Amino acid sequence: MSNTSFFFQFVVFVIIGLSACNPPESVDPEPDFWESPAEIDFDAIKSRGYLRAIVDNSSTSYYIYRGRTMGYEFEMLRNLANQLGVGLRLIVRHDLEDAFRLLNKGRADIVAINFEVNEMRKKYAAFTDPVGQMKTVLVQRKDQTHLDSLDQLDGKEIFIKKGTIYQARLAALQDSLQLDFALQEENTSLEDLITQVVREEIDYTVVDDDIALVNATYYDNLDVSLMVSPSNPVSWAVRKNSPELLGKINEWVERIKRTGYQAILYNKYFLNKKNSFHRSSSAFSSVSGGRISPYDEIIKAGADQLGWDWRLLAALVYKESRFNTSAVSYAGAVGLLQLMPVTLQRFGVSDPNNPNESLRGGVNYLRYLDGFWMERVPDNTERIKFILASYNVGHGHVQDAWRLAYKYGKDTRRWENVAYYLERKSQPEIYRDPWVKSGYAKGHVTVRYVREVYSLYESYKVLVDP
Repeated sequence: MSNTSFFFQFVVFVIIGLSACNPPESVDPEPDFWESPAEIDFDAIKSRGYLRAIVDNSSTSYYIYRGRTMGYEFEMLRNLANQLGVGLRLIVRHDLEDAFRLLNKGRADIVAINFEVNEMRKKYAAFTDPVGQMKTVLVQRKDQTHLDSLDQLDGKEIFIKKGTIYQARLAALQDSLQLDFALQEENTSLEDLITQVVREEIDYTVVDDDIALVNATYYDNLDVSLMVSPSNPVSWAVRKNSPELLGKINEWVERIKRTGYQAILYNKYFLNKKNSFHRSSSAFSSVSGGRISPYDEIIKAGADQLGWDWRLLAALVYKESRFNTSAVSYAGAVGLLQLMPVTLQRFGVSDPNNPNESLRGGVNYLRYLDGFWMERVPDNTERIKFILASYNVGHGHVQDAWRLAYKYGKDTRRWENVAYYLERKSQPEIYRDPWVKSGYAKGHVTVRYVREVYSLYESYKVLVDP
């Protein structure tokens, strides 16, 4: 080997060795998700037009019952959104850390889950004035595993929801009573844990007393009488840099307490045990049966013909008739899809009270409207809004609004531009315009109709499997 070659190899070896000795470049750790929350306060929410709230899907919070969106937190949030003058969009989450993450990243504005406030949680969010009081109870069966007192928990295994205050409560219980029991945290819902107790998959869990009492009304074998901790105030969460939103929510909290609205809702969902049982055990509840109506199968078949998500068609049917096959409107529309006599005849419906015939006629009419708007509105998502509006008020009135949008240079393929003129079609300067052929209409009612059908559809998408 030549001296030159040897020298070259020696230099390479030294360089590699020195490189290996050099410490790696330091990488700044990624900041925790709560350290730089998104800059979104009330003005931005108002400008956006809707409030995004995180809730839990349970027999008390947010669910579907016979096609209708219900729930204690849902009705509270709907009242709050109305008070703030915005719409409402709900996000279902069981994972509490994920809920706080979405909040701080600006993908939600409020977490409407009942939190006992502690120093750890204050890192993640700011909290509203108390929206209620909650105590925690042990959920167990009335069988050989039944305990008469908390000191009998020694040697037992308790399952709780991950990220809740229950872990600290039970740890304090262990210290005070000198107990030795195993604690297992599960990333699931409180009601799933209760169901596991009922099915004898686990023996004990700890939950809030309101959810425990509701479930005890329809599971006779449940005992929820043992209190783990006394009543403590609970609050909802918002971002720490949203003081204006927090202030408005606190004003609303004071108002619903003063007017008695919250007490009425609480009675409806937690004290009226008979109603709670029927809502939570029905086959047509998203909590238990997972169906929307008795007509899900024929609605799915009709949606296939339309190329729609069946839950959208179900939302339309609910809006039209509340799934009542014998419903008759003040104008004479009948059946599941509330068809007028002339439409019944045109689309071959001889018995409008027959759900199969009514749905078939309504679907055929919707297909006709789809064809009518196809060339004018190529995008399917936008076109569905035109179809729904036409179904409600007649396509002549919607076409008038389309003409006005065209006249004033707006993009006629976008529903919001056409809806602007449809909303104003009850004004003389609009319905007397030479471009208008069908005259006066309460167009604002139709625009709200489209919005409500879509709002219900969004709930169905969250709570009911496709």
